[in-house]
Amino acid sequence: MPPEPVPERLYHVSDRPGIPIFEPRPAAPDHPLNLARPVVWAVGERLLHNFLLPRDCPRVTFYARPDSDPADVEKLMGITAAHYVVAIESGWLEAVRATTLHLYEFSPTGFELVDEGAAYFVSEAAVSPLSVHRIDDLLGELARRDVELRLTPSLWPLRDAVLASSLQYSFIRMRNARAKEE
Repeated sequence: MPPEPVPERLYHVSDRPGIPIFEPRPAAPDHPLNLARPVVWAVGERLLHNFLLPRDCPRVTFYARPDSDPADVEKLMGITAAHYVVAIESGWLEAVRATTLHLYEFSPTGFELVDEGAAYFVSEAAVSPLSVHRIDDLLGELARRDVELRLTPSLWPLRDAVLASSLQYSFIRMRNARAKEE
């Protein structure tokens, strides 16, 4: 897969309105990238859909890479026409409907790519947003993108299948998922 090109736009999604400046903060101790320095996080537009959900909503997101095994693509993506899949637990649907998010746009200047598969970018400097866009209809916003949204009672069976596959994935806020049944 060729390196992620520097996007023209980067974004930070928040449920907080009116943030005038984003100051670098330490990453959560359980973050898989384990960055040792305080940073401002941003995501490229290609995978912005992964964050168009309530902050604490657990989700499994995935897509086929050029080197993904066709059997994995068929098994997990099936006949979808979408290039990306985002799955959430059905119990979060009302929160998705009720949540308003704010999409802060950043210039890519000063940001570095830290995870190509997730399109994560970071800046060690404070960042002022270029603009902010309020999103009241998260389902409508997801529907306008190349995404299939799946609802499931539990994310764990899907997470386990995706983890064992050759697809690119992100597991976000899984600590908030329903308890895994043994």
